[in-house]
Order: sequence, then structure tokens, then C-alpha cells
Amino acid sequence: MAYDVAAVRSHYPALAGGEAFFDGPGGTQVPRPVVDAVAGTLGSAVSNRGPHTAPQRAADEIVHACRTALGDLLRADPRGIVFGRSMTALTYDLSRVIAQAWGPGDEVVVSRLDHDGNVRPWVQAAEARGATVRWIDFDPETAELGTADLEAVLSDRTRLVAVTAASNVLGTMPDVAALAERAHAAGALVYVDGVHYTAHEAVDVAALGADFFACSPYKFGGPHCGVVTADPGLLETLRPDKLVPSTDVVPERFELGTLPYELMAGTTAAIDFLASLDPAAAGSRRERVVGAWDAIGAHEDVLRDRIEHALLARPDVTLWSRSKRRTSTLYFSVDGRSPADLHAELGRRGISVSSGHCYAWEPCHRLGLGPTGAVRVGLAPYTDDEDVHRLLSALIPSD
Repeated sequence: MAYDVAAVRSHYPALAGGEAFFDGPGGTQVPRPVVDAVAGTLGSAVSNRGPHTAPQRAADEIVHACRTALGDLLRADPRGIVFGRSMTALTYDLSRVIAQAWGPGDEVVVSRLDHDGNVRPWVQAAEARGATVRWIDFDPETAELGTADLEAVLSDRTRLVAVTAASNVLGTMPDVAALAERAHAAGALVYVDGVHYTAHEAVDVAALGADFFACSPYKFGGPHCGVVTADPGLLETLRPDKLVPSTDVVPERFELGTLPYELMAGTTAAIDFLASLDPAAAGSRRERVVGAWDAIGAHEDVLRDRIEHALLARPDVTLWSRSKRRTSTLYFSVDGRSPADLHAELGRRGISVSSGHCYAWEPCHRLGLGPTGAVRVGLAPYTDDEDVHRLLSALIPSD
């Protein structure tokens, strides 16, 4: 697939304002088909799901289509896809349910590399049940987390390992499949934060070895919502608190209240948009999505390398994103400049970045950055050469 970034950009209404967006890790801009799907659903005849009326059946079709599309995106069973307000909210909900089986002497493993959404819910659930929390460290010099780091804290009392598939600030992509193999050998479940990973890589949940895999559609052009997928049989073993009259069927038993049909329609549209990026592509939606991510990744890597080389040429810049295998995300500090001040200056030039800890509380403290963090630059499918030129011209002005 020859990646045509100009054609891709033409589908994003927000780009018409002239902003250069490098804040994709916090949430991407939205293509027109997603906008239309959300607005169209809100303006159409839908009602609570059921078989008797056309609006009921329309709502049912939206839910089914969304689960099927997410199944194609994640190579997962649509019957095990749970939809919710956010990854963090879903992780909190599931942590409470999973922790019902824990007690004193049990152990839970979390990672210093992770976004706090895959740390604090497990820490707090363990504390509530009297279980012990153990930490996987990462190497601050390389930003790498390996199997030896996990093996150092695993035991036959480990009940769950929570780990990221890609750091939302450092971009590091650990070998999740190898980590999951070690965890499963110890008898533990594996909960993977795939929010940042799904925005840059083709996901195969089974190949990763994830018992639970969480992601957020708004990181890949969809609306603001969250998703967790798991084997339906595993979900059947979990008993969440729920209303008496609400269904006990999986996955609906985890989806409290009426589902947001407009957000589900927007999520389906986001996945279909990805699958349409190569007009000449054939095959299933899954095959077309994988092809699109391959092309997007190659495009983003070229731009990332250009930014990285320019930053490394400056003696006053510290680049914290150092892993050999990582996403198109750069996290850096500039001597004598606070991240917030640099963020504001770039904002005045029409360049959107992120700064601070970006909810990567543990990584920032492990690196000695504290809550002030650093500056994050993240690439997205619509980032082009001109965006990069503007960013580098603002960061490294010519004499």
C-alpha cells in the first residue's frame, strides 16, 4: 500500500483550522465518517434494544456491528467485547470483580512502565482484599522492560499481572507474548493495557497472550469510550454487581445501563475508515486493517526518525524514549525550559503537543522527572512533512 497522507488528511475536518497536531497519544482528531456516524445515529430512530420495533432492531444492529468491527480490529471474539465509558472506568470495574477471589497471601503484579489506569485500580483492589502488590521495574537507561524483570517478582501466589503493550509516554513496546507466557506458567491472569498500542499496531489478542486487553477508540480516530476484550468463557466466571432486572448474559452483564449507540456507531465507522485507507485493497476487513496499520506505521516511523535525529543533535535535549521497539512517540526535556512553558509556546504557534506526566505517574517518577514530566510529541495517521517542519522550526529555530 502506497500511503497517501494528503488523501488521508482530507477526511479530517479539524485539520482545516491549520493546527499541527502532535497530541494523538492523548486523543486523535476524528475523520468525517466518524462524525457522520455519531451525528446520524443521534438523529435516527433508535430506542432501547429489542425485537419488536424498527428502532429497537436498529439499536441491536448498531451493537452487533460494533462488536463485530472491534473483533476484526483486535482479532478477538466479538462475544467477549465489553463496551464502556473509558479504559480506566472498565479497568476499575473489572479489578473489583476479579479481586473478589483474592485474599491475604495472594499477589498482584503491576508495572512501573504503565499508565496509571493499569496500575492504581489493581493496587487499590489488592489493598482492599489484603493481597500483596509487587512491582515490575524497567531500565531507565534503555526504557526497556523484559521477561527477567517479571520473573524477579513472579511466584506461585501471583494471581494477576497487569502490563502495558506500549507506554503512552516512552513508546516502549515490551514483548507482551513472552511476559504472558511467564505469567501463565505461574498460574496468573494477564491484563494488558493496549490503549497506546492499538493506535499504532495491528492487534492480535490471542498472539499477545492477553486474558484481558483494553483499548480506547478515541486514540485511533473514534469517539470517547473504552473497550475490554476477553474470552467469553473467562467472563462467564466473573460476577459483577448489577441491577436485579438487568441481563446476566456476557458481555452485557458488565455494561451497566443503556449502551451509547452513537459512540458504538462511531467506533464501527473509525474501524471501517482504517480499513478503507487503501482503495485498492481487497480481502476481509481484518486484512485491510492490518494492511493500513502497516502503511501508517511505515509513514510514522519516517517522520519520527526525522524528529528524533533533530532532537538528538541538540546538547540541551534529553530524549527519554529510548527503547529499540517503540511507537512513533517522543518524550523529551529541554534544559532550562519547563515542559509547561514549552508546551504553551508551541501552542501559541499553532502546534499541539502534550506535557507533564500524561498519567504515566510511575514512569515519570522512575525517571526522576516527578509530576512535571516532560514534553510528549506523538504522531498520527494525518501527520505530514509540513507538520514536522513546523514543529522542528519552532523547537530548533535557525540562526
